[in-house]
Amino acid sequence: MHNVLIAPRKYVQGRNALAEAGKYFKIIGKKPLVLWDSTVKGIVGKTLLGSLREEGLEAIDVDFKGDCTHKEVDRVIGIIKDKGADIAVGVGGGKTLDTAKAAAIETEIRIVTCPTIASTDSPTSAASVWYDDDGNFIGFDCWPFNPDLVLVDSLVISRGPTRALVAGMGDALATWVEAKVALETGAGNIAGGVSTLAAMAIAELGYEVLLEHGVEAKRAVENNVLTPSVEKVIEANILHSGLGFESGGLATAHMVANCLPSFPECHHLMHGEEVGFGVITQLCLDKAASMDEVYEAVDFEIDVGLPVTFEELGLKNPTREQLKTIGDVCAGEGSLCESHCFNVTSEAVVDAMIAADALGAERKDLAGV
Repeated sequence: MHNVLIAPRKYVQGRNALAEAGKYFKIIGKKPLVLWDSTVKGIVGKTLLGSLREEGLEAIDVDFKGDCTHKEVDRVIGIIKDKGADIAVGVGGGKTLDTAKAAAIETEIRIVTCPTIASTDSPTSAASVWYDDDGNFIGFDCWPFNPDLVLVDSLVISRGPTRALVAGMGDALATWVEAKVALETGAGNIAGGVSTLAAMAIAELGYEVLLEHGVEAKRAVENNVLTPSVEKVIEANILHSGLGFESGGLATAHMVANCLPSFPECHHLMHGEEVGFGVITQLCLDKAASMDEVYEAVDFEIDVGLPVTFEELGLKNPTREQLKTIGDVCAGEGSLCESHCFNVTSEAVVDAMIAADALGAERKDLAGV
């Protein structure tokens, strides 16, 4: 297997970046289809559309229906073909961006992502996560190309929900934890090879940035201010995590996270909150993890407010039989858990989840939370 790293063509992050959208868009196309929901349009629509008009670009305004489903992507594809769009622009959260990416790939037009929250590492990736009509995770596709442009307005993100930024930290925290496992075993990455030194360095940097700036970034966003710590955490959540997970590798943390939405009680959770619990589960499963590493991760999650117990996930005293539904998927053929250097059994995953819950409860008590 070759060492492979993939990345977007251009990444732009900064205060009021969306006010310069037209300048960047016109380099790659003339007729952008802009996919967003009414809430996001109400926040950034005037700025974004105004910038496009200033540069003479004809925007096609499309309302996003709420989930990245095959039906929704087909609908957007139809509009692209009917209107002759040459750029698909996703503006908003991960599901909107993933839908725009999928539609662009299928119609062979350019891709732009404009995240308005830093809750996942979707913006930079060449992947789309699929859901069914009931909002359940059903899989993901890895496309041949990453976005042509990732445009991140950090002022918009700093004024968004604190919970979204924290969820992004949960997703990003997993990047280094999982990439290390994949590197040690030679497991393949989403990029179609094995990790490069560059991908590993980026993944580790993201982890270090979170530990140093995560708590301060949360405090700043709670007060609707944009500080250097917020800028650094946004970059860690979107760029470091995006490049690190895609060109590094995934393991149990994301496998557990992908299974949690199968419980109706967990439908209120954001992806990064599910991944946060998956991180602790993986560390409780991993034979190579030191207790210092385990405590460092769980204490960080407690400090920023990520869920570290079953109760915080919405699961009230789950039975082993209930948790076995997750364990069985994790132990199944083709699971991300195959990245580990040991055979991951269903029983071991259930044990690790129960251990993670107990550890989270104990460390919360010690922290007086």
